[in-house]
Amino acid sequence: MQSPIEAILSKLRNKAILVLGFGREGKSTLRFLQQWLPENKVLIADLNTPDSQTSPELSGLQVFSGANYLESCRLADVIIKSPGIPGRLIQLSANQTLSSQTDLFLEAYRSQTIGITGTKGKSTTSSLIHHLLTASGIHSILTGNIGIPCFDILADIRPDSKVVFELSANQLEFSTHSPSIGVLLNVFEEHLDHFLTLEAYRKAKLNLVLNGIKDDQIIIHHTLLPFVANSQATIQTIPNKQFDAAFDLKLKGEHNQLNAQAALLAAMAAGAEYPDLLSALSTFSGLPHRLEYLGKHGGLHFYNDSISTIPEAAVAALKTLPDTNYLILGGFDRGIHYDLLVNFLLTNPVKQVFLTGEAGKRIGRMLESAGHKGIVISYFDDLHEVFQQLKTTGKSGELCLLSPAAASYDRYKNFEHRGDVFRTLALNFS
Repeated sequence: MQSPIEAILSKLRNKAILVLGFGREGKSTLRFLQQWLPENKVLIADLNTPDSQTSPELSGLQVFSGANYLESCRLADVIIKSPGIPGRLIQLSANQTLSSQTDLFLEAYRSQTIGITGTKGKSTTSSLIHHLLTASGIHSILTGNIGIPCFDILADIRPDSKVVFELSANQLEFSTHSPSIGVLLNVFEEHLDHFLTLEAYRKAKLNLVLNGIKDDQIIIHHTLLPFVANSQATIQTIPNKQFDAAFDLKLKGEHNQLNAQAALLAAMAAGAEYPDLLSALSTFSGLPHRLEYLGKHGGLHFYNDSISTIPEAAVAALKTLPDTNYLILGGFDRGIHYDLLVNFLLTNPVKQVFLTGEAGKRIGRMLESAGHKGIVISYFDDLHEVFQQLKTTGKSGELCLLSPAAASYDRYKNFEHRGDVFRTLALNFS
């Protein structure tokens, strides 16, 4: 019987391969190819010129970069695309194949894989599933969008392993294979800079479960049920009636109760026993930047929810922390709609909203045109300015929440960087 790794190699052997995108995943793909297929012709392409000093593995390889880097696609038989590059930019001839780490991995390891996606909650749910399986004595490996390329874990996979694979829409965009257990938490408007429309974004998310086969299991939010109506898989929905009481969680919010339901259903589908899982739920501490309580400093309570990049996430945070006095919103504007958030603030006003970036300006205009119900609206260039204002306006016992409802790329490398800056300022606030 062909091994899973051989199944991957058989798709690539004796082919000219272009590694398209040389970030974390692209570098992982190159390491895999150099280890297993050293005789293959391999090309590298990235918008930015890779640094040969920090990437000596590029020695001897043809590297394409700059504005026309995508023209290199015509030189390859197989293009292994990194998630950040929109597939709509790539034109293929009839004899070319567009692939990815994700699709190659899922085809080879689908029977061992639990795949998790959703606009929000996928990192928490993936980490929770991994925690639950490990606590139940099942060998579990966490990979994917959580920050660990799936090709980097191949040597760790045993026949009895379960692979918990967090998947972004970008990773799923051209996937033609589904894991044997798929978890689809939600789909909200997001990443329109990549997908252009909500419909295209939703279609990518649904690739997680639409390529399933008989005996697969799908855990999906009930609002998305119509999209999987013709699936051959066994389908369970969240919220799920078999869980009739709230779980004892360290994680705040109703959304995390749903994440816990999904995690339990996935872990049970993987063979874990419910009593073992229930006792392990309460020991999961959650991840940074997700309604992370930073403590009381200078008299104020600080919460870091930098992961919030859509209005639905900010509304969930405000519902979880209804005593919020100061709310930090805004950042890079991806063109998503903010009516939900603005309407929520008009009926659940906070003392002051701090706004940044183009997204913040748009939210501010919407609040101002609606009368903003006595909310003080302030605009700022960076988080340091917010903390300078808090020194004069903040009162002991009040609560400051960073839940931006926007991407961070206008000023920070990613949401983690934004959250780290906020944490540092909060811990040193006086």
